[in-house]
Amino acid sequence: MKLLKVLALMLSAGVIAGSAQAQETGTLKKIKDTGTITLGVRDSSIPFSYLDDKQSYQGYSIDLCMKIVSAVQKQLGLSSLNVKLNPVTSATRIPLMANGTIDLECGSTTNNVERQKQVAFAPTTFVTANRILAKKSSNIKSLADLKGKSVVSTSGTANLKQLTTLNADQNLGINILPAKDHAEAFLMVETGRAVAFVMDDILLASLAANSKNPGEYEISKEALSVEPYGIMLRKDDTAFKKVVDTAISNVLTSGDVNRIYHKWFLQPIPPKGVSLNWPVSEQLKAVMAKPTDSGEPSAYAAVPEAQKAVLKKKK
Repeated sequence: MKLLKVLALMLSAGVIAGSAQAQETGTLKKIKDTGTITLGVRDSSIPFSYLDDKQSYQGYSIDLCMKIVSAVQKQLGLSSLNVKLNPVTSATRIPLMANGTIDLECGSTTNNVERQKQVAFAPTTFVTANRILAKKSSNIKSLADLKGKSVVSTSGTANLKQLTTLNADQNLGINILPAKDHAEAFLMVETGRAVAFVMDDILLASLAANSKNPGEYEISKEALSVEPYGIMLRKDDTAFKKVVDTAISNVLTSGDVNRIYHKWFLQPIPPKGVSLNWPVSEQLKAVMAKPTDSGEPSAYAAVPEAQKAVLKKKK
């Protein structure tokens, strides 16, 4: 009988120890042990995450990430928390998240079902669309106008994948040029190395607005896809995701996001003091009212035919 009691106590202790250990694993433990949270930031994703003229990282997504930082610090009961900024690109952001280099990715990353197999996302904080930027003199209005031409998009993006698929499926004969980042891609159009740049419309608008001759460029009315942006974090980290989701949901539903949005989209921003004059979309208003981390484009807006064709092919 005594032996049974001893075994029971040992098992109980093992369960308790295992439970405690489970609570201390993952990103929260990593942050608590090091006293540091590492944010993945971008060099040229204006106005989400970029370097200003003083070589400081700032932007809409970084401001939102700092709300998460405050929530994490409070959750862990830390008197201070060191924030490390780690530059990432479209191509490196997911690998650097997966290998533990960064804890949050504060950029302009589309949340889609394919990426959710590798990483997780906070509730959506912006909704954009994949469109085409070209010089007005090129008279590019639609995907069909790109036939046989040199077109650039950024490596590691959903936009480049979609363009590649559409090019093959529709036999467009487009010479697709991958760029290392958005700034390089825009420069290729600016200097005539590419006739067009396929990317999210808000990023295209930001790059054009801050260029030498903003009036030279035009963004297509035709949308190739719906792209919901979300702050990225590691997959299968329930405790950390709960803190992240709660922090972002509170910012969205409390109306605090309106102040942050106004700062970056409706008033002059560095480096050139240009205002993007980009009002809150109806799709984003819906997300603010009812936060979601869905990776399905149809959860946000009507899906363009070009995107439907790509999604259908993946099934």
